[in-house]
Amino acid sequence: VQLVESGGGLVQAGGSLRLSCVASGFTFADYAIGWFREAPGQQREAVSCISSFSSADGKIWYDSLAGGRFTISRDDAQNTLWLQMNDLKPDDTAVYYCATDTKMEPECDRVEFATWGQGTQVTVSS
Repeated sequence: VQLVESGGGLVQAGGSLRLSCVASGFTFADYAIGWFREAPGQQREAVSCISSFSSADGKIWYDSLAGGRFTISRDDAQNTLWLQMNDLKPDDTAVYYCATDTKMEPECDRVEFATWGQGTQVTVSS
């Protein structure tokens, strides 16, 4: 099982980035999968999660930090998860990770996030 994130970078406040997470080694379509972030000196926090389309109608959850600025989506044919981030703020600076369960769990409210990617750095300058 492997998750590989990309798309991070340096952007000015107000800018946008689109993160991607390519999955392999499991039946991606059957799993809920989410985005987390970890800022320096802070605990890792959940950003968003999307359930399986086939088993859980693709239900989406966002933390309040997303503030209507972030959009999660998935393409099961490409085994890829995205996070579109608009109107970025310096407080969004963090390493962003995608994560899923080690067992098949289609629902975000039941998933145990135990499989993680290596992360991608997002830096927002003021």
